[in-house]
Amino acid sequence: MLASCSYDGRVIIWKEGSKPDEWSQAHTFVEHKSSVNSIAWAHHELGLSLACGSSDGNISVFTARSDGGWDTTRIDQAHPVGVTSVSWAPAMAPGALISAGTSGQYEYVQKLASGGCDNTVKVWKLTNGSWRMDCFPALQMHKDWVRDVAWAPNLGLPKSTIASASQDGTVVIWTAAKEGEQWEGRVLYDFRTPVWRLSWSLTGNILAVSDGNNNVTLWKEAVDGEWQQVTTVEP
Repeated sequence: MLASCSYDGRVIIWKEGSKPDEWSQAHTFVEHKSSVNSIAWAHHELGLSLACGSSDGNISVFTARSDGGWDTTRIDQAHPVGVTSVSWAPAMAPGALISAGTSGQYEYVQKLASGGCDNTVKVWKLTNGSWRMDCFPALQMHKDWVRDVAWAPNLGLPKSTIASASQDGTVVIWTAAKEGEQWEGRVLYDFRTPVWRLSWSLTGNILAVSDGNNNVTLWKEAVDGEWQQVTTVEP
């Protein structure tokens, strides 16, 4: 399956056909009244769920049912002036590998990070069927629109990490030592040009950053907690 979003407010689920390069529309969502700027599939442990962020300020989450239908949950006015990006947290709760011990029973959580035109990053948690903000206050270090957010894989370790990129040229690394603690932000680097996209490696220790100077750089955290540029990706 493939999901796409558009300026016309639609989100389309595409299903691969039996022939090579054959794709058909499986479902179309028209929940949003403005441009849908970001979509993200949930991790497979959480089932078939798709989060969508829109210029109308809302976030919607579509979850497939066993009968082929879809359930919808919403975060109304998540960022009132517009949502630019959404990213799922790892399905495994922070510290799950430690708390599970020998039982092998892991706790799964449904959390989202979002960025918006209000210059903030927010964290949301699904509790009893409703999405609620899970960080107070909102995370504020950027001076312009947040263009992208990316929640790092944590492999079940206690620390949670979110990277945010902004129109102001900075990338901020947000960390929470354990569940329920305040998030702390540290500027990774000021690129002095808008930063558009972020992507973590599968192990969560290397961050790829694309900026307005047409550069893609890779960054890694050193043992002292400082972030260092590893390389520039050549086209």
